[in-house]
Amino acid sequence: MTGLAKVLDGPPLVAYTYSYPHKTAHRPLDRPVLLRDLWAAEDRRSLFLYLHVPFCEHRCGYCNLFSLSGAKNVLVSRYLDAIARQADRVCAAMDGARFARLAIGGGTPTLLDLAELERLLMAAAKIMGASTIAVPASVEVSPSTAASDKLARLRRFGVSRLSIGVQTFNSQEAIELGRPQPRKLVEEALQAIRDIDFPVLNVDLMYGIPGQTTESWQESLRATLAWRPEEVFLYPLYVRPLTGLAGQPSRQEDWRAEAYLLGREALLDRGYVQRSMRMFRAPHAPPQESPPYRCQEDGTIGLGCGARSYTRALHYSTPFAVAQRQVRETIEWYAARTADSFDWADHGFRLNDEDQRRRYVLLSLLECQGLARAAYVARFGSDSMADLPELQTLAQHGLIEADSDRLRLTPRGLARSDAIGPWLYSAKVRQLMEAYVPC
Repeated sequence: MTGLAKVLDGPPLVAYTYSYPHKTAHRPLDRPVLLRDLWAAEDRRSLFLYLHVPFCEHRCGYCNLFSLSGAKNVLVSRYLDAIARQADRVCAAMDGARFARLAIGGGTPTLLDLAELERLLMAAAKIMGASTIAVPASVEVSPSTAASDKLARLRRFGVSRLSIGVQTFNSQEAIELGRPQPRKLVEEALQAIRDIDFPVLNVDLMYGIPGQTTESWQESLRATLAWRPEEVFLYPLYVRPLTGLAGQPSRQEDWRAEAYLLGREALLDRGYVQRSMRMFRAPHAPPQESPPYRCQEDGTIGLGCGARSYTRALHYSTPFAVAQRQVRETIEWYAARTADSFDWADHGFRLNDEDQRRRYVLLSLLECQGLARAAYVARFGSDSMADLPELQTLAQHGLIEADSDRLRLTPRGLARSDAIGPWLYSAKVRQLMEAYVPC
């Protein structure tokens, strides 16, 4: 375990921490597992359904998500056929399952045409056993694909949340990110979303962009707030291997820690409530979505390449890739899969007791509400502070506050979420991540 003092002496931002274990810890399983058997003993009353669309117009310079640019229509169609086959088999294996959330991400889901979008939404509705109107549903959109007819179709299918990746309102900064995007295009997309009247508009912004200044960052914040989005996510720029920005020399000092504080202050001053290091929710946002879903407790079903599924003891997915050749090969492999091949999980990570405890603690601490100590005891039969001595160390450094009810990151700890998270990874997860070879 790396000493916390060493971590605190290093950069406050290490890597995005939003799940555990990290996707680069996934490996081929020693033996495939039948989905029906895997899910038989799981609580299936409140699940998350995620569909991944790995297609984009072009690859942004910072992106290391599982996505492919320039795909031909025939490949997109074959991919959607495969999702339909996977949905059929998962539906059969998950008899009686109920879903509390639906999300469609990518890639760029709205790159699909109207007929393709409808096929995707029908696949989601089939596995959920009901219309998407029955549960809160979110879809990611880019400024260049926010066409009014597509937005209207999504709304008619019950989509209640649109998340748009703006990143910056500064056209030159957008070029630096490898996504030419005039501000006028962004404004037109936001207007189209508001015209359709989605209950929740989320805007993603990014700080630490090459050439970004305090003034341009504050202007992007002001421009965002002018649209009164119900949610705002603030993302630090990380430059990862095999991305367009990798290997380019840094042209400015790392001021992301300062930018985070500026962004946080701007949103709090407007009444937004901070839910995590990245997420802020507006006072005018509708009541929190129901039925309830808790990522620490409830499972996830992922459909498509790049989508991960979670049970308590096994996380499984397709192999991860970043380089365009490997991504295309994986999509081609997925599109050619037979229906019965989707009955099995064969690639992922088995969580032992320690990793289940670490995951519960880590995901709880990443949220501002923190870890409910009684809930942890009810789940594991022991106290979190005793199970993870690292929590005592965090408290000693003023990074968490503890009382009889909860453990919470302090504001200083919250600002270091992306350093504290990796520090809490188990030795096993860390070793697998370090051995992973980007492809």
